[in-house]
Amino acid sequence: MTAPHFIGLDLGGTRIRTGRFSPELNLLARSETQTRDEEGIEPVIRRMVEQVQAVLPTDGARVAGVGVSAPGPIDPINGVITTPPNLQGWKNIPLRDILRERLGLPVYLGNDANLAALAEHRMGAGRGYGHVIYLTISTGIGSGVIIGGEMLLGSAGLASEAGHLIMAVDGEQVTTLEKEAAGPALARQAVRALRSGQQSVIRDLAGGDLDAVTGRMIGEAAEAGDALALSILRRAGTMIGLGVLSLLHCFNPEIVVIGGGVALNTWQWLIDPLWDAIRAHAMGEAFWQNVKIVQAQLGDDVALIGAATLASVGAK
Repeated sequence: MTAPHFIGLDLGGTRIRTGRFSPELNLLARSETQTRDEEGIEPVIRRMVEQVQAVLPTDGARVAGVGVSAPGPIDPINGVITTPPNLQGWKNIPLRDILRERLGLPVYLGNDANLAALAEHRMGAGRGYGHVIYLTISTGIGSGVIIGGEMLLGSAGLASEAGHLIMAVDGEQVTTLEKEAAGPALARQAVRALRSGQQSVIRDLAGGDLDAVTGRMIGEAAEAGDALALSILRRAGTMIGLGVLSLLHCFNPEIVVIGGGVALNTWQWLIDPLWDAIRAHAMGEAFWQNVKIVQAQLGDDVALIGAATLASVGAK
């Protein structure tokens, strides 16, 4: 009998993407469309079904399961999307059961950051390591934790939200890692400095419109040697380092894999202050001296690979 294939489906706020994978998790076919969640839940689910159908094999190969990567918070144990902030109107939607009924296939649901961690652990930068922490730093900050080769889910599937680690900054301000170091946070810091009169090429990159400043522009300005951009990124590296250190203290990983557009585009300015913060505040050298902190390897396909990996694990 032909070895089964697996389908990964990535439900994002902007795009719905699907990929069909071999038993070795090599990508065989892909398809995508716009999410258009403003049209309502039912049209989005219909598009998800259509995208899965678009990559079904035509040679008689069997599909053993469909893994779905979705934005958290979700309940992966019961297959329910609870309250994702970037999908309008989605609340307590039993997506796994809906898709299972419409597709006639086994369906498995996972948090997108957890599945990215699973993908990097199985196929990417964390391959060969049993204890892996994954961070994605982009519009938000998400994470996943692999302990002993298994995803850490927690009692209700809500574990590993490192972006929402509570931090105390500048003495009394209580905030989160995401609010200090994700792309929009960097943009807000730049705008605040520009409004106070600081000079920076960031203003020129935004065409003089401070409402148009983005996290990507901070990286572009840093590339040009802009002092404000470099200062913002040094601070972000320190914040990320403190967040990573909390995870080192809690989970004692072998490797930390960091992905996401903000991190990958500004890595050269983040990594040194990140390590400086870890070394300065660690409980002891044992918590960091053998740990590797590396860039993610799987790029834009990480959610698809993670979803397909979830299907392959669930189908066993």
